[in-house]
Amino acid sequence: MTMRDTDRALVQAASAVAKLRCRSAAHTLATAARTADGRVISAVNVVHVAGGACPETIAVGTAATQGVGELETIVTVGDRGRSIVTPCAACRQLLTDRYPALRVIVGNPEDPKVLPVTDLTPPTPH
Repeated sequence: MTMRDTDRALVQAASAVAKLRCRSAAHTLATAARTADGRVISAVNVVHVAGGACPETIAVGTAATQGVGELETIVTVGDRGRSIVTPCAACRQLLTDRYPALRVIVGNPEDPKVLPVTDLTPPTPH
């Protein structure tokens, strides 16, 4: 899939959230997701000894809270200038089940790629 200008803007949005909101060990990743109507939803992860939540999961919940039916594209970045982060196995499953047409931005921030969520490596069975 081709990177669009709106995809580059989504990476910048996630990076801005990471820079602004990921300043402690409790929040280390930021996600930005574009809705089908062009709105951007952002979220950060929550790290806690009793369990935490990935930013993609929080973004899905935020989308539901805001009445969003479909997410079009999603990207996750790490704090402190870390690169684009591919969703974990559990998030890949959630995103595939919830939004099978979702586009996911992955790879090197200097040359990111867009893949259908269904093309991400499937979780390895245990």
